[in-house]
Amino acid sequence: MEFQFRRNRLEGTVFAEFSMGHEVLGSWFAENLGDDKNRANYILNQIMLIKTGRANHWRDIGRDLTIDIDTEQVRVFANIIDFEDDHVLDEAMNLYNAESESYCGLEDFESALQSWLAFIQEK
Repeated sequence: MEFQFRRNRLEGTVFAEFSMGHEVLGSWFAENLGDDKNRANYILNQIMLIKTGRANHWRDIGRDLTIDIDTEQVRVFANIIDFEDDHVLDEAMNLYNAESESYCGLEDFESALQSWLAFIQEK
């Protein structure tokens, strides 16, 4: 999973771009975290609780996107497409779904989140 972070210095906004298949992570980082260091640290703490066995799962439902973190993986998805596992998408919807839902390993996500935190602290 590759990613790149950018800042619009004129507007003060931050952007995250993730590799194909993980695009929704970029939206989640920019929209749900932004430049909030406390929130990023809070989520890193939740990951630590999961990794040390003091918690099994953490979920945060945002305005447009939800993140689910468990002991092995992270899932970020658009709230509008929270389909049941047995729901089958037709062929035309597969591309849209790929841009609205993403899975990655817990360690990969933690690494990206640490990089994001370092990025937003640079100002």
